Amino acid sequence: MTYGRRPLAHRARKPRVERFSSSPFSRSGFDEQADYAPPTRPSRIGQVAGVVGNLLLGSLLLGSTATAAGLVGLAISFRNLPDVHQLRDYVPIATTHIVDIRGEPIASLHGEANREVISLEQVSPEMKKALLAIEDSHFYTHPGINPVSLGRAILGSVGGGIGSAGGGSTLTMQLVKNLFLRPERTLSRKVAEIVLAVRLEQVFSKDEILEMYLNQVYWGHNLYGIQAAARSYFNKDAAELNLAEAAMLAGILPAPETLSPFRNPEGAKRRQHLVLDRLVELNWITPAEAQVAREQKLTLGRITSFQSNAPAVTDAIEAELQRRYGEQALMQGGLRVQSTIDLRLQRLAQRIVNEDGPRIGAARRADQMALAAVDPRTGYVKAIVGGINAQRGQFNRATQAFRQTGSTFKPYVYYAALASGRYSPGSILEDTPVTYPGSPPYSPKNYDNTFYGPLTFARALELSRNVPTVKLADDVGIRNVIAAAQATGITAEMSPNLATALGSASISPLEMAASYAVFANGGYRVEPTLLAQVVDRNGQILFEARPQPERVLDPWAVAVLNQILKGVVTQGTGTAARLDDGRPVAGKTGTTSDFRDAWFIGYVPQLSTAIWIGNDNNSPMLPGTAGGAFVAPTWKRFMTEALQGIPPQDFPSPYQFPPPRP
Repeated sequence: MTYGRRPLAHRARKPRVERFSSSPFSRSGFDEQADYAPPTRPSRIGQVAGVVGNLLLGSLLLGSTATAAGLVGLAISFRNLPDVHQLRDYVPIATTHIVDIRGEPIASLHGEANREVISLEQVSPEMKKALLAIEDSHFYTHPGINPVSLGRAILGSVGGGIGSAGGGSTLTMQLVKNLFLRPERTLSRKVAEIVLAVRLEQVFSKDEILEMYLNQVYWGHNLYGIQAAARSYFNKDAAELNLAEAAMLAGILPAPETLSPFRNPEGAKRRQHLVLDRLVELNWITPAEAQVAREQKLTLGRITSFQSNAPAVTDAIEAELQRRYGEQALMQGGLRVQSTIDLRLQRLAQRIVNEDGPRIGAARRADQMALAAVDPRTGYVKAIVGGINAQRGQFNRATQAFRQTGSTFKPYVYYAALASGRYSPGSILEDTPVTYPGSPPYSPKNYDNTFYGPLTFARALELSRNVPTVKLADDVGIRNVIAAAQATGITAEMSPNLATALGSASISPLEMAASYAVFANGGYRVEPTLLAQVVDRNGQILFEARPQPERVLDPWAVAVLNQILKGVVTQGTGTAARLDDGRPVAGKTGTTSDFRDAWFIGYVPQLSTAIWIGNDNNSPMLPGTAGGAFVAPTWKRFMTEALQGIPPQDFPSPYQFPPPRP
């Protein structure tokens, strides 16, 4: 089950069994025309012997006995060359791509090589044509080497010395050079290149070799392979490249860093014209087609190294992937990752934090804000904002900042009391002075240093009174309160003392949003996750989120708690969070000692969102900076837009469930 998502698994590549293409154009998308015919394939022994014999003959004709003797020695050492059969299992380094829940790109992660491996069928015919025209127009007819070009290279090496050997390389020779050999310009390296090229052609079909080449070749800016090049240079897939774009990409191959259109547009344009002229010379395109391509205005994309459309969330996803699969698989394995993040909500959250955070900070002496939103039904993390103007690599306050939660912890106290079967919304609590023995004694105080006397259970929580909360925790047992919080997914350390009832424990915004999601989901917990699906480069599903709700809280106690927390928004400390459409909303404000932290955590059945403000150095904000007055309005802004198009839904009534027995 994919829960409405489109699976990321790609189709498996069909094995290719053909050994040699019958036409240079039959699987390359050209017209079925050529001015040459493919030669009959010689045997492997005949090919190697022919290559070496031709080289020896050429050397003898040039009068170089020493060179001929050296080549004989090289022929003897051919057995020590790499085995090209290993390319059957070769897995090139590839880029990992992360998308949101709807498939919109979030980020691309890679090490030194930014590469996406694709099949030959996923490359446009124009790209194949342009590449072969300028690099190896006889590719589909030669056995791995081009004797004419190779002869020129050998003549050059003998005339200029062994160090000058170069040129004459076919695509096959270029491929084996990149895969197996060191980039040195020597005659011995050239001969090894020749032998390996011939061997490669005996093991792989022409199309397979061309596919490997297109996925291996370097296009500058850490871009390896045609797909990464097409995406970066022209912001499109390789299958969509037109003649003008293909000619430019083929043209810059000899020196991609120098000729890159990002750095040298004039040089790239000259090379494009050269490729188009060659295509006309080969009669692979008409002069009119070439002229149209020359005049076409090209729109460049951008370099995509470590591109991210959601910086803060990218770090969190990357950390989770690295924990699961390791850095090598993440940066080189070509994973396809579908995140639970909804980029619409993510952008909305980033915008609101970037707008409200500085405004509140300037007024209340607070330097940071964080936001986390979770879908209670699935556990999917929908948005994470780790700070104002958050960037990649920065401290993520939504996941890494553990701050005291203040009064947002009180619902766990009231839930534990309701679940005990000894309390109901109408039970009376005493908001009167109390002192607990200890060293030193503990005398809890209310936020305003006043006492209200007798209050109903519900009203004490709506008004967020501290003293009744501590008395309640003492009566039901602080360990039972901690157990209730842990049942909802809180993992932070919580000391078994009464101060914990008022939020002395330090918890991250994401963990609080996920914990409140259990209340929103009627007491069912779904393990929160950033990952919806992870697929490897071969289309195998490595991970797929399958939400499995587990009842962890008493349904009646949760239903009653939800009704009380709705009252917090309608007639308590959180009225600034009330939504204009009248949608049922539950939530809780929170403010810690000396105004070091201010919170609002609220939810509807479809979304739970926690927002925190404070200072990274834990210094106090201005007195009076409370969650209800300064955080709840921002929560309202986010939820108003986030819930557009989602029908209002109320929480289950307590009358649907039997109350627990004492």
